[in-house]
Amino acid sequence: MDQKRLMVAIALSLGIMLVFQYAFQKYLPHPAPVPTQSTTQVQGASGAPASAASPAAVAAATGPSLPVDAPKLSGSVVLTGAVFDDVVLKNYHETIAKNSPLVQILGPRGGPKPSYVQFGWTPVGGVKVPGDSTLWTASAGKLTPQTPVTLSWDNGQGLTFQLILSVDDNYMFTVNQQVVNHTGAAVKLFPWSRVVRDYVPAGPTTYILFDGPLGVFNKTLKQESYKSLKSDGEKAAGGVAYSETSPGGWIGITDKYWLTAVAPDQSVKFTGTMSYGTVSDGGGGAYQTSFITADPQTVAAGATASLTSHLFTGAKVVKILDAYQSEFGIPDFYKAVDFGHLYIITKPIFFALDWLNSLLGNFGLAIIVFTVGIKLLFFPLASYSYRSMGKMKLVQPKIKALREQYKDDNAKIQQETMALYKAEKINPASGCLPMLVQIPVFFSLYKVIFITIEMRQAPFFGWIHDLSMPDPTNLFNLFGLIPFDPTTISPLLHIGALPIIMGFTMFLQQRLNPAPADPVQARMFQFMPLIFTFMLARSPSGLVLYWAWNNLLSVGQQWLIMRQAGNPRAAVAAKI
Repeated sequence: MDQKRLMVAIALSLGIMLVFQYAFQKYLPHPAPVPTQSTTQVQGASGAPASAASPAAVAAATGPSLPVDAPKLSGSVVLTGAVFDDVVLKNYHETIAKNSPLVQILGPRGGPKPSYVQFGWTPVGGVKVPGDSTLWTASAGKLTPQTPVTLSWDNGQGLTFQLILSVDDNYMFTVNQQVVNHTGAAVKLFPWSRVVRDYVPAGPTTYILFDGPLGVFNKTLKQESYKSLKSDGEKAAGGVAYSETSPGGWIGITDKYWLTAVAPDQSVKFTGTMSYGTVSDGGGGAYQTSFITADPQTVAAGATASLTSHLFTGAKVVKILDAYQSEFGIPDFYKAVDFGHLYIITKPIFFALDWLNSLLGNFGLAIIVFTVGIKLLFFPLASYSYRSMGKMKLVQPKIKALREQYKDDNAKIQQETMALYKAEKINPASGCLPMLVQIPVFFSLYKVIFITIEMRQAPFFGWIHDLSMPDPTNLFNLFGLIPFDPTTISPLLHIGALPIIMGFTMFLQQRLNPAPADPVQARMFQFMPLIFTFMLARSPSGLVLYWAWNNLLSVGQQWLIMRQAGNPRAAVAAKI
């Protein structure tokens, strides 16, 4: 009767959850709509670039441009304003579908997702400098790794401004800002660079991942969410929410898998800012990260002054970021990948999986082999734990007798039970030890699967085509036999085949463990496989694969340890 009541209570709880979600769905938070406006005015720090995109620059977005063609990216630089506003990644598609469009990192102003990069100068005094409406002249018709291009503009007052552009075989542009002074007097200028995004990416935010403006100043990572940047920027003078002066560093805007960032000359002191400005028609906002030299650059009469910066815009491939960090001395560039506070565990786990994938050619197989390695690493601890649990299983009849003997005295039951454990040399908490020590590994693996571009769209076998996404099958439409999507009713109504397998392996493992002495706790433990099946149903398939395989290994390991301990009854008596 108690079991029937428990089942009814669980069914009613699930029903209440479904009804609540359906009835109150319209009141729950939803992603903000993507603004399509692009005319913005963003104020920087003192001397910083003032406008993120003027009306003249928006109108010029369809004007002449310099094509860019590299092995891993293509796009263009608009010659009016010298704006990087079109970068497409050749090796990445939006979805796993073969005809899916390529991922676009930078988008033109006036488009649905305006995001762009610009380099320029702020004058000291009455010097005429290039602006948004300046039409630059290109020295060649296309920018490739083999053909650098120089953009030039003469201000008509004796100064020639140049942007010497080059691109490598991956995702890095090099921009050399030069000023040639043909006048008879020295000129002072503040070189600057900025990354601007005129929209907030659609999709829910999550605590497991940071996306938005970020940078490294004085060897410290600074992250500013879109929400806090907007809130602080609206209250601050000039929209500047954060500003810090630092020798070198880098600054930009990151997504889950993509990054656009500027890393200036690391020997020069810069002021980095993160700011927010409203669109002129009030329909949206622009988020800007920028660098400007802390001190003006002096161009002597008849001399040339230059400043070199690196512009990264592409996929956050860990090995590529590490290589750029080493090659150009960019501090903590790898932190663009959000490995989190447990990076001392997360990053080694990533490298282990990446190495195994290079050997096996499949990240799913890499996860399987990695799990075996983890089990071997914690084998001594698991051996101690399983031996203790085997002893607990054998003394269950004695515990049951104690409960019957002292059924009206719970304190006495607890006292006698602990005395029995002490006499039998049993640690009742030992069963939790393997799980506790593996919790950091579990969460670190979750982080790796969720955030790294290497795991994106990585297939396994069969129906699992993307280990970074949940199992696409669903029990509630009979795995596709019924043409109906149950998640339109509730996201809870999604349980794929792999989570079901995981739940079954958890049930097998549970049958080898001794039941808790408390009948209420024992009843709760019986439903743990079902609860975890629902909990992990919408987790990345790679994580569910790890959990299922880990459970199977634990079952075999526990059975073997019990038999080696001379406890065949504990292994055979388990009702599997």
